[in-house]
Amino acid sequence: MGDAIILILGLACVAFLSVVKAEPELGSARVVFQTSYGDIEFGFYPKVAPKTVDHIFKLVRLGGYNTNHIFRVDKGFVAQVADVASGRSAPMNEEQRKEAEKKIVGEFSDVKHVRGTLSMGRYDDPNSAQSSFSMLLGDAPHLDGKYAVFGKVTKGDETLRKLEEVPTRREGIFVMPTERITILSTYYYDTKMESCEEERSVLRRRLQASFVEVERQKMRCFP
Repeated sequence: MGDAIILILGLACVAFLSVVKAEPELGSARVVFQTSYGDIEFGFYPKVAPKTVDHIFKLVRLGGYNTNHIFRVDKGFVAQVADVASGRSAPMNEEQRKEAEKKIVGEFSDVKHVRGTLSMGRYDDPNSAQSSFSMLLGDAPHLDGKYAVFGKVTKGDETLRKLEEVPTRREGIFVMPTERITILSTYYYDTKMESCEEERSVLRRRLQASFVEVERQKMRCFP
């Protein structure tokens, strides 16, 4: 009887450790996409996909995702952000374009595709990912090991649920919203910041920078 209990406890520990192992460590950086349907916050897995994380986070810091959009919403599957190079409504500067057009090596891992996971989009070439990525709206085990997981949604599941209810149309393999879902602005912060006042100051600077960029583009393109 005692041996049986020990065996059961041992198996339970193994199962628990496998679950813990399946949940990678999030880095301290957080990114917020302010969309026309609400905010979505996400964090990164720098130990799982370091090159992918560096690339996406640099694009965020450059303001690359501002005025971009979510071009695909397939309920229970994915909400996919468009490539920066073709999805923005505002023109890009040279630095943004250079980073957006980089191709990133496929950093495939054993991290599972579950609701909230961030996963890079790509073509048939496993090393063709650029800046499009999906936010999983459900579990998708058929993507495991084939697409690079690099983070997860940390806040904003209510926004994802709103997106799942938008009217859509099918175009080939894609289910797409009938109206543009715009990423109005983006900002980022670090969860390790010691002072709330410092954090608020950083957020204000990021929002101001986004506003200045939009106004500059409006003056240039819409005199």
